[in-house]
Amino acid sequence: MKKLTTLALITASTLSAAAFASNDDNAYDDLQSAKSAVEALSLTLENLGVDTNTEVDLTGAYTAPQKKAVYEDKYAELRQQFNQVHTH
Repeated sequence: MKKLTTLALITASTLSAAAFASNDDNAYDDLQSAKSAVEALSLTLENLGVDTNTEVDLTGAYTAPQKKAVYEDKYAELRQQFNQVHTH
């Protein structure tokens, strides 16, 4: 019985570690996607002749999801600029 309990604990620990690693990988991938979106949109704006501020202030953003949120805010800002240029 003791071996079964130990085996169950080891299995649970391994599965939990894999789940956390997977979540970290997804968070990192999401962050990279958000960065890429900002870079692509800023390049598009520059090609349209629009001066853009591509600086992203990550002060206070310590985790990948927090950083992703900052990049998403920057993307929304650039998207608004794009929409203004595109409608004129």
